[in-house]
Amino acid sequence: MRRQAIAMAVSAAFLGADTAHAVEVVGQAALIRTSVTGNGEEMVARDPVHRDERIRTSRSGLGQFVFRDGTKLAVGWGSSVVIDRFVYDGSNSLKKLTLKAAKGTFRWVSGNSKSTAYEIVTPAGTIGVRGTAFDFYVASDGTTAMVLLNGAASFCSRGECRQLTRRCDSVVATRSGGISSPRRVNRTTLRQLGNTRALPFLTGDQKLSGGMQTGGCRLEASLQPKEDRQPPRVQEPAPAPPPPPKKRVDRPSWDRPDKEKTSRDKPDFDNPGRSKPDRDKVSWDRPDRERTSRDKPDFDNPGRSKPDRDKVSWDRPDRERPQRDVSDRDQPDRTKPDRDRPDRDRPDREPTPRDRPDFD
Repeated sequence: MRRQAIAMAVSAAFLGADTAHAVEVVGQAALIRTSVTGNGEEMVARDPVHRDERIRTSRSGLGQFVFRDGTKLAVGWGSSVVIDRFVYDGSNSLKKLTLKAAKGTFRWVSGNSKSTAYEIVTPAGTIGVRGTAFDFYVASDGTTAMVLLNGAASFCSRGECRQLTRRCDSVVATRSGGISSPRRVNRTTLRQLGNTRALPFLTGDQKLSGGMQTGGCRLEASLQPKEDRQPPRVQEPAPAPPPPPKKRVDRPSWDRPDKEKTSRDKPDFDNPGRSKPDRDKVSWDRPDRERTSRDKPDFDNPGRSKPDRDKVSWDRPDRERPQRDVSDRDQPDRTKPDRDRPDRDRPDREPTPRDRPDFD
């Protein structure tokens, strides 16, 4: 209520007094979340914004503001910015609008004024706007990052400038004057800034409204853990063709009840008492065949183990023993010559000293 009363008084003074330039209204708050202050006082939606007013947000604060020419500015958490210069030409455009960003994260969307009317000053350099939308971040040490979202823009520092013309191109500049070449924003950009929450509007940590959503350059997906990412959609393969019909196999006759069985088709196991044909049996196992002496084995005569021809002569009473079978061990051997016999076995010869043994 106090800020609204001041705004009404300021507006009245602006119409009839020259001292109104000190509290000139340049826009209003479109959205306030958690804690946002203007010149140290808490702000709410539709509160006016004045020239030279310093806007600060808490660590979770978010403020969206609209200027008189339609320009939009989003101030993210932990930020500080000052409306340094504002020159209104009386129509729906501005002659000059200058912001000084001390720290924090911001999103800018240009309004109806000429591109030369806008200027954003950071500790590392100056951002030139050419009818565009972009995010920028200012670290506590002055390091500044800028990401182009639409149109074109430039970043200049100590006489050196970098032009950004492609969507999601980014540059990083330091207080000492170094500026990186434009390249697509990614996780490396956040590591270079030393803060993964440096660009919350791109990573999805803070949500904007009121026509300030311009896409996130897929930076949110690059920061999401791999296990939380949704797998890519795999196209289902085409259904497999049906298998070809099986060829008909003729079954044997015994497996076909509509066919009469023949002797050729009838296996041996159909006759349980006959394992083999008669022709395979031996003669003694065939009652329809007369046995022969050849077929009759020796075991048919229990009292005769071997034929007579296999017996020795003395065991065969029907055979006369030969003379050589008589033992000659009681008679002298007359088959050898006399020279082989010793003298003691020859009574007709007188023994000689040679024939006598030594013990005589």
